[in-house]
Amino acid sequence: MRNELQTRLVRFAGGCIRVKKSLDSSFESYHLAKQLIRSSTSAALNYGEAQGTESKKDFIHKQSILLKELRETYINLLIIEDNNLSANPALIVSIVKECNELISIFVTSIQTARSKL
Repeated sequence: MRNELQTRLVRFAGGCIRVKKSLDSSFESYHLAKQLIRSSTSAALNYGEAQGTESKKDFIHKQSILLKELRETYINLLIIEDNNLSANPALIVSIVKECNELISIFVTSIQTARSKL
């Protein structure tokens, strides 16, 4: 399961990079694109950090950061979608769906970890 989640997060970050490449050249797109790349790649990187934690509390903390970054990415994608900033709307729809699924996975993971404290 760990490798599957890592792979999904890495592919998700790659999908967000593809979204960035599909955006128009407006100021708004430029602003959102930079933040989209930061938050989506941060989620993948924080997953790696969570795997090396030494305590359950630290694990929960790292996953909470990861979840925060996914939620930020989700809202960013919705703004992009709502304002038709991408030349590839189907890509946005698929990446939004994946982001929502990842959020659900990590909400459940955090809840499970907290219940075991």
